[in-house]
Amino acid sequence: MPQYIAHKNQRLHEHLEGVAELAKIHAGKIGLGNYGELLGLLHDFGKYSSEFQKYISAALKKDDLQFNPDEDEEFEDPTGKKGKIDHSTAGAQFFFRKNGSSNAHKIIGQILSLCLVSHHSGLINCLTTDNSGTWDSYSRRLSKNDTKTHREECARNIDKHVLEKINTILADMSFTKPFEEKCRDIVRTSPERNHLSTVAQFQLGLLVRFLFSALIDADRQDTADSEKPKTAQYRQQGNYQSWSTLIERLENKYTTFKTKNRVDEIRKEISIHCLHAAKQPKGLFTLTVPTGGGKTLASLRFALHHAEEHGFDRIIYIIPFTTIIDQNAQVVREILEPKEYPEDTGKIVLEHHSNIGADAQSWKEKLLTENWDAPVVFTTMVQFLDAFFGAGTRGIRRMHQLANAVIVFDEIQTLPINCVHLFNNAINFLVNHCGSSVVLCTATQPLLGSVDEKKGALKLSEKKELMPDVAKLFANLKRVHFHDCRKSPGWTYSEIAALAVRQVEKNGSCLVVVNIKKAARIIFEEAKRDGLEVFHLSTGMCPVHRKQVLKMIRKKLDDGEPILCVSTQLIEAGVDIDFRSVIRMLAGLDSIAQAAGRCNRHGSPEIGHVFVVNPVEENLDYLKDITVGKEKTNRVLDDYKSDESGYDNDIISPKMLKWYYQNYFYDRKDVMDYPVNSNRNDTLLNMLSCNSLTVADFRRANRTMPTINLRQSFMTAAKLFKSIDAPTRSVIVGYGDAGRELVEQLCSAFEVEKQYALIKKAQQYSVNLFPYEFERLAEQNALHRVQAETEIFYLDDKYYSEQFGISMDQVNKEGFLHV
Repeated sequence: MPQYIAHKNQRLHEHLEGVAELAKIHAGKIGLGNYGELLGLLHDFGKYSSEFQKYISAALKKDDLQFNPDEDEEFEDPTGKKGKIDHSTAGAQFFFRKNGSSNAHKIIGQILSLCLVSHHSGLINCLTTDNSGTWDSYSRRLSKNDTKTHREECARNIDKHVLEKINTILADMSFTKPFEEKCRDIVRTSPERNHLSTVAQFQLGLLVRFLFSALIDADRQDTADSEKPKTAQYRQQGNYQSWSTLIERLENKYTTFKTKNRVDEIRKEISIHCLHAAKQPKGLFTLTVPTGGGKTLASLRFALHHAEEHGFDRIIYIIPFTTIIDQNAQVVREILEPKEYPEDTGKIVLEHHSNIGADAQSWKEKLLTENWDAPVVFTTMVQFLDAFFGAGTRGIRRMHQLANAVIVFDEIQTLPINCVHLFNNAINFLVNHCGSSVVLCTATQPLLGSVDEKKGALKLSEKKELMPDVAKLFANLKRVHFHDCRKSPGWTYSEIAALAVRQVEKNGSCLVVVNIKKAARIIFEEAKRDGLEVFHLSTGMCPVHRKQVLKMIRKKLDDGEPILCVSTQLIEAGVDIDFRSVIRMLAGLDSIAQAAGRCNRHGSPEIGHVFVVNPVEENLDYLKDITVGKEKTNRVLDDYKSDESGYDNDIISPKMLKWYYQNYFYDRKDVMDYPVNSNRNDTLLNMLSCNSLTVADFRRANRTMPTINLRQSFMTAAKLFKSIDAPTRSVIVGYGDAGRELVEQLCSAFEVEKQYALIKKAQQYSVNLFPYEFERLAEQNALHRVQAETEIFYLDDKYYSEQFGISMDQVNKEGFLHV
């Protein structure tokens, strides 16, 4: 029998069986293991063609190190000539012809076929529309001519034992049963209980994506381990330290905490409530605690005990900003990876936040992509949303890891407003159909359960709030007095700086939080003229730089030295720091409440002071959310003045925040389904569910309705999706001696194993740039590739300031910006 090759050093049947085994495990998390196994056995079915085997044999004989046999449709063959060997479609065609004819078989056939034909491109469209027309792209792909897909030849060549496994799965009389049960659950839990409704169709689309994730991760992992066996040593494959051991470490830590004041007593009560709530059944929970209430460890206590109670695979923390990840992951790591257990170092807590490199990765870089294989993962909302809605195959491979997990969203109020319905549907999918529990943590709960139910709303209830009396908790933790200092026409930056200096002179320390970087720099420079020690914080600084500045700030605060800090919004969500007074530029009331959490954080008997000021001039043209937030805050602050007792005499009481969100969400309801800039008024929610506009175009063009069951435009929607307003690219900066040494090592590291470790380290030395910033720096030759074949860039040292971080212009010899 001829030996068919999948990759260098791997036979085809070994690859198919290896992927099938992993995909079965991944899909089995939601009871669909047989479908995962079938996908694994069929995904590279097209490699049984003689044309593909000639291609790969020729490449291997030439030892072509740049050769990637997994590229589909368009690639360079060893002679440099464009090739079009399609090895993805044959498996889908083979399965579709063997599949049954019932309606359930047809839907399963479309779902699995979509995964098979998409496993190198990202999910393809079912229906496609563009300037040239509208067509059924799924059916067109499945009807591709055999001269291009080689289906019949592959069916003759397939290894017999692989074919037997495929036939055994398909011959099972209950083959469709798990799928039918899952679909019934999706329809039953949708608000309209109709399989054609927006929510039901959207959830079916997520089911496709979940199975696709199971296949992609299995394929990438098996391929990587065969190409580079040494990389397998970095994988834990779910063999983690037990929850009971991690619980013991956390509980031991709690025994060392001392109760120094009333705030510490309240934090202890919050933690105990979370401990007791961990016995509850799986579900969707809220944890509403004022800033400074100890949410991080309290939520970890709930998550660990809840994970042990229900046998969850992992705990995933979704956090909005890398500054909080830096802080919270370190706190948790010190507890769960103590020095006395060095064998656990790096195996418990995984951080994944910076996207170093371009979205399109080479096959070599794909080996470095992490798939959240750890018991406790800290990642960002950007990464979470990308796993559900992003383009390509990099983010989606992590989606299946969100099943059978405790998922904690810290500072949930930072969710982008245009993602509300996408997010709500994703959470409902995880809770209702993937066996996960979700906790929404914040001091300022957005009204995610009060939005349009037919588009996707969370099913929140008071019974699922982990705190028994939120209003009382807020009253007990009140530690600041608010000063509404709005005036006409507004405050100049010089006046704000002067107010900050006076507060330092009077109270010893002051934090100024602004909306834009320009304001931070101007106020910083103005305040420095008075001879004070002034610090600056912004996202233009890499994590290591920010950590060092925060460390200096905390030391001076502890030592009682006079200090002023001017920061962008990054400091106000979860950063553990304590100033005597805070000045917050007018923004959304939720942002003001978060900024107040940096004032008198630990409950000093002497009340803290928070000043709300309205700047006379502020360019927010590209910051719509802040603009609307300011407008609504102006309204609710005026309402508060007329009836303070009606809002519990507290500007940031739960009643005030609820009134603010009612105003804010009502004003933004038309953007919650993610409108897209196209030649028609469409939304991603529609494109990923009923896709009504494209269906209407199809009907007009073809004078009939599409015959396929799923009609989503997956690929078009994914390319349009950005979890933040503009896509960013990470650039590595050589901050300090360690940063410069890291850049040198990255430029000289050619072994994958070495690159793996260096890129993980580089996350702490990276800064995210908007496209216009990246282009401007590139034009000045300030960006350089670490190696010729990669899309990973580092910054010229002359464009990084010791005070402000990345600069669009060269800094002078002293390292200061020209401002």
